[in-house]
Amino acid sequence: MINNGYFNWQETYHQLHKGFSKNKEKPLIGITGNFGEKGCELAEGYYESVQKAGGIPMIIPPTDNNQQLADILDRIDGLVLSGGGDLNPLFLDEDPIKELRTVNYKRDLMELLLTKMAADRQVPILGICRGIQILAAALGGKLYQDIYKQNDKPLIKHSQELDRRFASHWISITPHSLLAKIMNSERIAVNSFHHQAVADPGPAFQIAAQSADGIIEAIESTEYKSIIGVQWHPECFILNQDQTMMPLFEWLTAEAISFHEAKKIHQNILTLDSHCDTPMFFHKNIRFDHRDPNILVDLHKMDEGKLDATIMVAYLEQKERDEQSLLAAKQKADSLLDQIEVLVSQNKHAVDLAYTPDDLYKLKKEGKKAIMLGIENGYAIGRDLKNLQHFADRGIVYMTLCHNGDNDICDSARGNGEHHGVSLFGEQVIQDMNHLGILVDLSHASEESFYDALEISKTPIVCSHSSCKALCPVPRNLSDDQMRALAQADGVAQVTLYHGFLRNEGEADIHDAVAHLEHMIRVMGIEHVGIGTDFDGDGGIKGCASAAELINFTRALLKKRYSEADLRLIWGENFLNAMRKTQENRYPTGRSKKTYL
Repeated sequence: MINNGYFNWQETYHQLHKGFSKNKEKPLIGITGNFGEKGCELAEGYYESVQKAGGIPMIIPPTDNNQQLADILDRIDGLVLSGGGDLNPLFLDEDPIKELRTVNYKRDLMELLLTKMAADRQVPILGICRGIQILAAALGGKLYQDIYKQNDKPLIKHSQELDRRFASHWISITPHSLLAKIMNSERIAVNSFHHQAVADPGPAFQIAAQSADGIIEAIESTEYKSIIGVQWHPECFILNQDQTMMPLFEWLTAEAISFHEAKKIHQNILTLDSHCDTPMFFHKNIRFDHRDPNILVDLHKMDEGKLDATIMVAYLEQKERDEQSLLAAKQKADSLLDQIEVLVSQNKHAVDLAYTPDDLYKLKKEGKKAIMLGIENGYAIGRDLKNLQHFADRGIVYMTLCHNGDNDICDSARGNGEHHGVSLFGEQVIQDMNHLGILVDLSHASEESFYDALEISKTPIVCSHSSCKALCPVPRNLSDDQMRALAQADGVAQVTLYHGFLRNEGEADIHDAVAHLEHMIRVMGIEHVGIGTDFDGDGGIKGCASAAELINFTRALLKKRYSEADLRLIWGENFLNAMRKTQENRYPTGRSKKTYL
């Protein structure tokens, strides 16, 4: 407000405080700053475009404080990788060619690290000019140091001297791409000020646009991540009051809002993955406190995907059933459970064992991740019910009655129908599991075994990692009739992320998993479904390839308009309700195994 030729800031201050309104929470968008003679610099088009799209811009200055980068990523909801000088080819294990121009020693390492960590955390990213090159370099692609020297084709002029607020050439957008949807066109005019470019986008990206000479002008994620890179400078157009490029910033803002909402929901609810097979990789000397490339579930990935807890199983392959083999099976189950306990004891600062739902909520409140114990394949107990008591004392929360092959308890979905369902011994096993407070898990069981177990069990039954036969007709999946019967018995089915149970042909992705979950909800009701990934047991699909990407599942469900209350049920409360009812006689109210034994 102007008063007598002077800026009356006091009056503005008072105007801001006349009345009170609660504005809708806006996403925080980090923008990487350039580095020049005066330190951190940022062209105004970047923050003007973010503000106009509804975001709150925050400059990320060049820094060599890597922990600070991680802290920044935990706070922002979206990221813009801004333009600037050439990328040092040494970071791509290349020598510089003479056509290379100015590199910025302050930015390269920081931005490569920032980009890789942001992608790990599923942060929505828009890379601009140099930013598209950083995206490709950080995630497995290759660059031209100079397109005029390293490209054999005749090229148009990409390093323009035109005012940056105006377009300089046309690009063709890949039909049906995300970029085509955002821009609502397959041909647009862009500006161009570069001599480096993406030569190969790598496996993480696909080409989304090219110029007439074939130079890559845009890339987008092949992994259902919210990541787009463009070679031009869309932020400059707004300085000429040109709205043409605003859809890119509006897309980023919308994705950032979704990401922010998903993070907030994960803070409020407990997220439980009901089945992972990480112990199958213990022989590789995994490091659970590292971001270990050998496994899909570790502390870093759980933190990145906002996963609070997982049920880690001792998996036993179905082998011979002579006395020696049965003894070896029991010993292997014990050994794997021992190793899980050692893994936890080595990382007590960040994770602990949980035996009841109350334990899970207590650990979440303490800021720790939780691991529950399970057994996959009742082969572990052989023919001795005392072994069931033994594993109950060890704290397992469920046991899958069988795996891929009939055992002494029941027939498998991939077995020979030896017992025509649950055996007489299996009936005793289920009754004892009820008494001991161990959930009966019918994933892998035949239909006859399934219905027998439903009739025998007096406590809720779960299918810890199963999908829908109606959408993928494999013996291992559940029919609609099975799911209806399971729901009527107060049981729970957990959609799994194993591609072979989601799609018969082609590569399964997150959309297939969501489709299976929604089919379960339509058949069973939302109070009887959940998620059991089967990570490290061949589980993992595009969009949800590891524990780090599980927040993407939440975002996909938010787009389907599921509420926080719905997500609370799906992400574990349904499964835990079944567990509570099963454990009623096992642990006195308010006490867990830790105090009871």
